[in-house]
Amino acid sequence: MTTVLLYTAGVVFFVGAILVSIGLHELGHMIPAKRFGGKVTQYFIGFGPTVWSKQVGETEYGVKAIPLGGYVKIVGMLPPGAEELAGPVEHDAQGNEVHKVRKSNTGLFTQLVSDARSAEYETITAADEDRLFYKMPPWKKIVVMAGGPSVNILIAFLLFWTVFSTYGDMSAASAEPAPGRPVVAEVSRCVIPYSEQRTDCREGDPDAPAFEAGLLPGDTITDFNGTAVTSWDQLRGLIRDNASGAAVIGFERDGQREVGRTSTTVELRPDDLTGEDETLTEVGFLGVSPEAELVVPTGGPLYTIERMGSLTVDTVQAIGTLPVKVFEVGQAIVGVEERQADSPVSIVGGGRIAGETASTTEVPGGDRAFSLLALVAGFNLFIGVFNFVPLLPLDGGHIAGAAWESVRRRLAWLRRRPDPGYVDVARMLPVAYGFGLVLMVMGVVLIIGDVVAPISLAG
Repeated sequence: MTTVLLYTAGVVFFVGAILVSIGLHELGHMIPAKRFGGKVTQYFIGFGPTVWSKQVGETEYGVKAIPLGGYVKIVGMLPPGAEELAGPVEHDAQGNEVHKVRKSNTGLFTQLVSDARSAEYETITAADEDRLFYKMPPWKKIVVMAGGPSVNILIAFLLFWTVFSTYGDMSAASAEPAPGRPVVAEVSRCVIPYSEQRTDCREGDPDAPAFEAGLLPGDTITDFNGTAVTSWDQLRGLIRDNASGAAVIGFERDGQREVGRTSTTVELRPDDLTGEDETLTEVGFLGVSPEAELVVPTGGPLYTIERMGSLTVDTVQAIGTLPVKVFEVGQAIVGVEERQADSPVSIVGGGRIAGETASTTEVPGGDRAFSLLALVAGFNLFIGVFNFVPLLPLDGGHIAGAAWESVRRRLAWLRRRPDPGYVDVARMLPVAYGFGLVLMVMGVVLIIGDVVAPISLAG
């Protein structure tokens, strides 16, 4: 019963945290839009049927039934096409002038653009003319559209900072030999050439020197060829420098001093002890591994920025391979292959991971709490970076349009040519619809995959 409650609590926490993140993302758009004089008529979390809403001033705030995103409605996102402007001025029921857009266009894509413009301007009056989004200076448009994903990245930073500065960065954790005299954790039964990268002993493999010397796991090595040993790094250097020479090894076992005699063997091993350089060098080899402890690095804001830089690069690479990864999830759904542990997940999969994390009672509660924070931080980083992709309907598409508008206006000014006017992002709507459809299909595939072929922490 406790496990079920913890699992449910983990799912609820994760979903709630993502919904809060979505709400803050939309505030990142709405607040600067209003500050710059724009008109925001709707602020909603979720999609589909409205569950609750309230009108406050000129903005309707609400929640919709499907918690897979959110939106704010900023008036005048699309500029009217010059060739589509209506002739006579029309008026609404209150007598206000209404800006109309013709719908008479030929061609499927042209009609899509025309219909979108028409819907955009159905409720716009003359009083709104100076508050239309497309009329804002390019830098203001960029601030408004970058505000949302920037909030997600800020959330990720604050959460990662909290985790890294207290619990530590588990993704960068490493096993390092315990301080003090080396305690043997493992003794090799035989000598296996480094280049073969195997762990099983085969016929013809010579006995490892440590095995010949009688060393056992749990022994504490105290000296090597008469030199007192105080650390693993020191012992490792003595062994490597000994080449194929005789080795007298002093060690303690159950409080008793013992001595083992053997000869180290010469092996080709990496010369760089950090593992970054794989150049092989002939060195002495004994065949023991020391007891190690997990070292988890910690750090403040600068460390967090550095780590987020690396994580952002990984995220960009993941976005680049997203279609392939989603296709692999589709194969896992129909049973063609196993679901990969590094495959992308939807909010459903994230909820399952959060539930498993919260209900793993073998792990201390503090560790589970910090793992949940890191999970939410990772989702926010992905949402933020993904929304900067310069394609509509993502925020990055509008940012790219505003940036191009600024560039071409500056170029026109430098060349003393007429102002080219606003960039018509509506012309990219067919691409936006196509890309939006692709995103929807990928989302559905991931959700189904997270249900029928989920990723499990238990592997």
